[in-house]
Amino acid sequence: MKLSAADWRRRLGSPWWRGAAAVLAGALPMLSFPAPSLWWFAYVALVPWILLVRSAPTARRAAYDGWLGGLGFMLAVHHWLLPSLHVFTVVIAALLGALWAPWGWLTRRFLAGVPSAGQVVAALFVLPSAWLMVELVRSWEGLGGPWGLLGSSQWDVEPALRLASVGGVWLLSFLLVAVNVAVAVLVAVRQSRVPAIAGLVATAAATSAAWVWSPRPDVDGRVRIAVVQPGVIDGVGGAEKRFTREETLTRQLAGQDVDLVVWGESSVGFDLADRPDLANRLAALSRQVDADILVNVDARRSDRPGIYKSSVLVGPEGPTGDRYDKMRLVPFGEYVPARSLLGWATSVGKAAGEDRMRGTEQVVMNVGDGLRIGPMVCFESAFPDMSRHLARDGADLLLAQSATSSFQQSWAPEQHASLAALRAAETGRPMVHATLTGVSAVYGPSGERVGSWLGTDASASAVYDVPLAHGVTPYARFGEWPVYAALLILAALGATEGARSLRVRRAGPSQHVPPARTAHESPACPGR
Repeated sequence: MKLSAADWRRRLGSPWWRGAAAVLAGALPMLSFPAPSLWWFAYVALVPWILLVRSAPTARRAAYDGWLGGLGFMLAVHHWLLPSLHVFTVVIAALLGALWAPWGWLTRRFLAGVPSAGQVVAALFVLPSAWLMVELVRSWEGLGGPWGLLGSSQWDVEPALRLASVGGVWLLSFLLVAVNVAVAVLVAVRQSRVPAIAGLVATAAATSAAWVWSPRPDVDGRVRIAVVQPGVIDGVGGAEKRFTREETLTRQLAGQDVDLVVWGESSVGFDLADRPDLANRLAALSRQVDADILVNVDARRSDRPGIYKSSVLVGPEGPTGDRYDKMRLVPFGEYVPARSLLGWATSVGKAAGEDRMRGTEQVVMNVGDGLRIGPMVCFESAFPDMSRHLARDGADLLLAQSATSSFQQSWAPEQHASLAALRAAETGRPMVHATLTGVSAVYGPSGERVGSWLGTDASASAVYDVPLAHGVTPYARFGEWPVYAALLILAALGATEGARSLRVRRAGPSQHVPPARTAHESPACPGR
């Protein structure tokens, strides 16, 4: 049955229909991310949500539509958590979705009805700024980290990666929201099309300027990096079986002149100090392939209390002493926030039964022949500031050791692998994303793909010729400047609104003046 415009308006008058439409509209941007990876859709994905919110009958309803859309967005980008956290995934999505309520209120504030040219221009700056504040707040590790930032949907688009080198993923998110606002105005408000078109032209001009003027990384060398991906190994004795499989795959690299071998997250399930036999086997492998091996130990440490996830470098003589302990842990997956209050999550899903311990600082390791590597673990690759700090500390190559074996049948492995492209482009440093079960991927210093991905069905080792580059990108130098610009824009809005409110208050209530009458008629009632 085909519904007319009047039918749609009538249905959206129902709180239930409108709420369902808001959730669905908020979920649409997920199609821009891997695995669908419809990158172009990100430029219009917010338009249905914006159009719905601007039509809200009240400001309170607009904020509510913003919240429900945020719920839909968070549930869509984290859908792969449902098998692990079950209903708690919806609870988390609902809590984080509330961050979009102010964005919804502002959308109606500037775009409701027939907005003036000034309102449209303001919306092109205010709404992207408000969106960036949502992304900034939810990027805090305790709220789940920066997974699913809108700008990260552009990981495979060369002009966007060039922009990322200027302002990071934050600049991409800002520009994407601005484009969506302009398109929504073009669709819905014919009278305001001139400023909307001007906004689109300005965005295109900014992109073109970045393409022409932003510095390009100077490639000045190459290294051969091997990634070992053992694949899914379950059952009794899984840690021992995995180690043996990784050992077999690593031996196949002998004679291939590699500079470094990288294993995935939790590739070693025992503390090497407690298992000298494993340390000796790793040292023998290092001698056989003539390269250091970066493993990841997920075990209770013998020298201090607690379980750590640690990147450990092993050379021909055994562990070199270079070690990085994971600093940013996955909420519920590696620790339960406020366990005394939320510990019940372990009974309804696969939340961590015992909290992992945190490292205290990032580490740059010397591999040999002047190569310096900056390791990260798992979802730390989603944090732009971590890779930026490693690059500024002198890392020539960024590394992320990951494991997504719990989410093999979802979009999570592809989306996780794509994040390394953005980190490479932002910093001008190549990045290796090595996993236990796929997807493993390597990117050059401009974010370009190097070689082929190792998919979730692969149990193999692969060697990549990785270009090295030096120099400092604008993002590495200046950091999250788009976020600071967004804060200034919102501060200016707050000051302007405050000044306007003060003027109205000082003017006092307007007095009612009865309409003037003539001898023949009243302006209010012609003919009387």
